[in-house]
Amino acid sequence: MSRYFQVLERAERVEELVPSASQPTLRPDGKLAARSVDGLIREEVTKLVQRVFLLPKDGGAPRVVLFCGIEHGEGSSWICARAGQTLAKQGSSTVCLVDANLRSPSLHSHFGVENRRGLADALFQTGSIGDYAQSLGSARLWLVPSGTVTPEVYTRLGGELMQNCFGELRSQFNHVLIDAPPADLYADAAVVGKLTDGVVLVVEANSTRRETARQVRESLNEANLELLGAVLHHRTFPIPDAIYRRL
Repeated sequence: MSRYFQVLERAERVEELVPSASQPTLRPDGKLAARSVDGLIREEVTKLVQRVFLLPKDGGAPRVVLFCGIEHGEGSSWICARAGQTLAKQGSSTVCLVDANLRSPSLHSHFGVENRRGLADALFQTGSIGDYAQSLGSARLWLVPSGTVTPEVYTRLGGELMQNCFGELRSQFNHVLIDAPPADLYADAAVVGKLTDGVVLVVEANSTRRETARQVRESLNEANLELLGAVLHHRTFPIPDAIYRRL
């Protein structure tokens, strides 16, 4: 898994090594123009979806994927939400977003929907997890919010009921994207990740410490979780395709 971080570390220096026609636009004060930032974000998410979900892979592309940051405030929920939207626009795939970040749920706020019932409720009640899924204005994009969180719910994150919920969602949707708390702060990502096909890490550009990233990488490896990719969030330079092809 180390090659992802090696490539991202190289990418931090690639701007001065590889000239690009799509260099970001700077304002007179030296800050990145808003349109340029939006373009970089769309590019990052689109390439993530292509690499992880759409490009052919041995044994088939992953369908149930967990997204998590390394520390607080690294944009995992935002990236997960945007990846779900992008994936739902591709062909006829159906996508369900699941807010398993019970420490600080926010997926519902990205789409302006309520968070009354969701994953936490499903782990204590009988019935289908599908009953807690909300359509996000499209038959192809759905959300299971966190629901009502109690201290007892954390004991059930890796249990049989959770496994049954994910199995049911796998049977109902083409793709299931799960948002989890930061991997360096809580064990939730490692516990829930065991029920998925792999993990996407969100790394904050110019903020996430390399040593912390290495420790998280090693903990995921020890938990036998597959690292499917890494997103360099809030980067202020383009990463050329030559670098992405090495991910």
